[in-house]
Amino acid sequence: MNPSTDSPAGPRVRPRRSRSLASAAIGVWSLLIASLCVASASTPAAVAQEYQRISGEGSSWSANAIDAMRVNVQQFGITIDYNPTGSTAGRKNFLNGTVDFAASDIPFQFEPEDGSAPERPAPGSYAYMPITAGGTAFMYNLRINGAQVTNLRLSGENIAKIFTGAIKTWNDPAIQADNPGLNMPARNIVPVVRAEGSGSTQQLTMWMIDRHPAVWQSFCERSGRAPACGPTSFYPTISGMISQSGDVGVSQYVSQSFAEGAIGYVNYSYALGTQFPVVKLLNAAGYYVEPTPENVAVSLLKAKINTNESNPQTYLTQDLSGVYTDTDPRSYQLSSYSYLILPTKVGGQFNEAKGRTLGDFAYYAMCQAQQSSASLGYSPMPVNLVEASFEQIRKIPGVQVQDIDITQCKNPTFSPDGGNLLAERAPQPQACDKQGPLQCPNGTAGLANVPTAVNPSAQAAAPAAGSGSVASSANPAGGASSPAAGGAATPTAGGATPTAGGATPTAGGATPTAGGATPTAGGATPTAGGATPTAGGATPTAGGATVNTVLDASGAPVDAVTGAPVVDPTLTAGGVIDPTTCDPDTGLCGGASAQVGQQAANAAQVASAGPVVTATLRNGSGWNGSLALIVLIVLLMMAVVVVPAMAWRYFAVEHPT
Repeated sequence: MNPSTDSPAGPRVRPRRSRSLASAAIGVWSLLIASLCVASASTPAAVAQEYQRISGEGSSWSANAIDAMRVNVQQFGITIDYNPTGSTAGRKNFLNGTVDFAASDIPFQFEPEDGSAPERPAPGSYAYMPITAGGTAFMYNLRINGAQVTNLRLSGENIAKIFTGAIKTWNDPAIQADNPGLNMPARNIVPVVRAEGSGSTQQLTMWMIDRHPAVWQSFCERSGRAPACGPTSFYPTISGMISQSGDVGVSQYVSQSFAEGAIGYVNYSYALGTQFPVVKLLNAAGYYVEPTPENVAVSLLKAKINTNESNPQTYLTQDLSGVYTDTDPRSYQLSSYSYLILPTKVGGQFNEAKGRTLGDFAYYAMCQAQQSSASLGYSPMPVNLVEASFEQIRKIPGVQVQDIDITQCKNPTFSPDGGNLLAERAPQPQACDKQGPLQCPNGTAGLANVPTAVNPSAQAAAPAAGSGSVASSANPAGGASSPAAGGAATPTAGGATPTAGGATPTAGGATPTAGGATPTAGGATPTAGGATPTAGGATPTAGGATVNTVLDASGAPVDAVTGAPVVDPTLTAGGVIDPTTCDPDTGLCGGASAQVGQQAANAAQVASAGPVVTATLRNGSGWNGSLALIVLIVLLMMAVVVVPAMAWRYFAVEHPT
């Protein structure tokens, strides 16, 4: 018996063998830990090299849509910086090479008519890609006897006169004629215009010059701009007007409690986000309509798109003169497109690596992102412009060209016959929206579910259920409900805008923060009791019962049948506004508190929807890469635990030599 290796109980484990096995186990353990560390450290570096950060600048009119897109593509490792400084600044900095792309509501101004300097991009250095469609809406802040007005109507001439100072008070006879159901207040009008060079200002002045040239010419001369009286991106101001920067600035100002009497022009999306109403604008067919995504889709069927590819200065740009004169009852005259301006040459800070990132972002913008446009208040791109935009994306240096099956974009405008499905299903306006003695009580935009009582003489009788005698502004009689982004939500009678996926608006209207949740399209807060306004002007009371409201001789709301007073649920018994229902910042009450967050707040709603990926984005930091890393970590952790345990078990038992 070997005393160094054997024991009375039997043979011992040889020490040399023990050290050898122990060393091997420790080596395996160390190797596994090192591999785990290397895998953890190397993955972010690989992801970081997948896409380069890119920057853009320009249109605030389309910023809510662009912000939603750039938030969504973060899941693919794409980082986009966007500064909504206005279309003019965006085009200027694109020309200076300080941004990688621009967004603009109008093309480059080679021959501006307002006396500003011409813009001269190098030939072959850019391409236009239509990215958003929408309506320039007139958001307003007006009260009658303390109640917020949500159903204001204006003719185009009256809009032009308001924004040129020719009409100064809300009870002007011309405005009263537009609103036979309201007793307009003797309050001064405060027009709120853009302070910086703005594409929406250019669109507004183009429309005024086309439709109401004498009104604009008179204003141009009074403002000191003559003889440069053509369309302009820089609004000429006179005493009594307020200038604000961007759509955010305009919407924030108009929505404040101190700004009663104010009216400004913004993209429809901002009125939804701030839960404020917009003007129903009189169209060439004699109907007052608002710029819903469906109405915009109808209107832009009349836009002439330049299809001459040989001239990049005008290719895919729009001529809106046919939109202004469209006799479709659903048409909204100030409907238009906004563009991304894409680089087609390397230069400035732009290189091919950035081009690959910009190309993938552009593919996403034209396909998946369009599915969520309507929920933000925009109208999705029609199929002809999506197909044309795919060809524009091919021109970006460094782009990884994708051959996308257009039918897989799932765009809500696409129909099998090539038409615009959103336009085909757009509801007809109600009879009380026609110019004449009647006026609909239904609210608009962010207060679509909050009706305004109208005078008895202008009150339209509610149609019998299923009669179809008066088409609901939310759903044409007998027709399919207008599709909301992402689903087939059924809109409520009375003109409420369907929410994305049919979601119910939240009560109270919490103020969004940057990057936070956004009110759904329609955005209106349900009244106390949760009653839904019905077509024909029924107003919910605090207890949830529905009454048909008219105004008595004193102008107070009463039940049309019983004559009993209708109590506003935001008022106390003494007729004083209940402070518990009011927003402490804005002073707005009854669930109509203004949500005046940044336009980036709208992005989170779309991001949470989980877009359907049809274009191929390299998902370096997305689920596929993460899944592989997770599996590797799990396997390595198991090895770290199992190998030492097995080694310990082996060494703890004596083995024969």
